[in-house]
Amino acid sequence: MKIDVYSPNQQAVGAFDGGKITEQKPIGFPGENSVVKRVGPLFYWAWFHTKTEGFIPEHPHQAFEIITYVVQGKAEHGDSLGTRSVVEAGGAQVMQTGSGAYHEERFIGPDMEGFQIWFEPYLKEALKRNPTYNQYEHEAFPLVVQNGYQVKTVIGEGAPIHLVADVKMWDIRVKPGMVYNHTIPAGYSVAALAIRGDGAWQEKETTASFQQKDFITLSTEVETEAALQAGTERELQIILIQVPTETDYPLYPKR
Repeated sequence: MKIDVYSPNQQAVGAFDGGKITEQKPIGFPGENSVVKRVGPLFYWAWFHTKTEGFIPEHPHQAFEIITYVVQGKAEHGDSLGTRSVVEAGGAQVMQTGSGAYHEERFIGPDMEGFQIWFEPYLKEALKRNPTYNQYEHEAFPLVVQNGYQVKTVIGEGAPIHLVADVKMWDIRVKPGMVYNHTIPAGYSVAALAIRGDGAWQEKETTASFQQKDFITLSTEVETEAALQAGTERELQIILIQVPTETDYPLYPKR
């Protein structure tokens, strides 16, 4: 298994609404200089914050499947499909943008925090589909609590979000010093962002330590069980996204 760790200065940054919204981008847009350009169909990943409130005015999207996952605070959404909605902490909104839609976003704190993540289906086919919007609150997602860790499935078995792209996603918390084991199927990669705490990924004789805000990628050609160990000082919260390393359709070229 291959494990790579990318510090914040190897990721892209961004801002909206005069700096009221700030972003750390493990995977940026073309030209934003993130070291990681994509992981399979995982096209873009922004971790955003606003202390009080920030607004992004109406703008267009096509083809991509876009998820906004709220960690703290809430997100208000409006779009050209006629949607007006509010998503609270722990909830998610999903736009499968298809042939095209416009939307606007308002993020409300205090200390609002969330992710916007783009997944890439086969764009030529996606453009033929009607755009859709769906939202889900925290209670809709499966939560497994074990001795030492908890796993919330955001996309995957038992979760309400269903995408065309081959994706699974988890919000995982591991208590200090404890271990969570994650099985990565053959031919798949995992992208991980540590948003609280630090720790290490371990597989056989390979150990890769990471700090809060680091972005980690793991990939394997054979089914592999990787151990995620939290540091001893504080609880680890980490977001995992699992995608195929290669797709059977052409992907948008990124530089």
